[in-house]
Amino acid sequence: MAMNMAGSSGGGGRRGRRRPVMAEINVTPMVDVMLVLLIIFMVSAPLLTVGVPLDLPQTQAKSLEQDKTPLQLSVDVKGRIFINDTEVAMNDLVPKLKAITDARGGMDERIFMRADKKADYGTVARVMGQLSGAGFKRLALVTEVEQGS
Repeated sequence: MAMNMAGSSGGGGRRGRRRPVMAEINVTPMVDVMLVLLIIFMVSAPLLTVGVPLDLPQTQAKSLEQDKTPLQLSVDVKGRIFINDTEVAMNDLVPKLKAITDARGGMDERIFMRADKKADYGTVARVMGQLSGAGFKRLALVTEVEQGS
């Protein structure tokens, strides 16, 4: 009977021992999240380049150095004019560009002009003439690198 009493004491010997602390870090959830983020960035990166789809002419000119986000002016095949990704009427072009350049630091800012290679030459020349007449002197024409040379 004494053995029964000692055995049914409720495990008094276990009370003093504790489980060892788990010293491992489970990195599986972190790896899963990082892979999902990698896939999201790989899919979205090409979409962030330029909003107005144009077929630019190809040249052998070297690219320009730039230190801040450029102000882009685009002319598409249909003759529509865009400031960055926003369509602008020809009459509103100069006032809107002046407002943007005044907010960004003045008229000496370089404007990158992108024109589709099938765009009407007269429209492109008219846009460039308006910019020149309004005092915008730093205009750069954007092209693609010529392939196969």
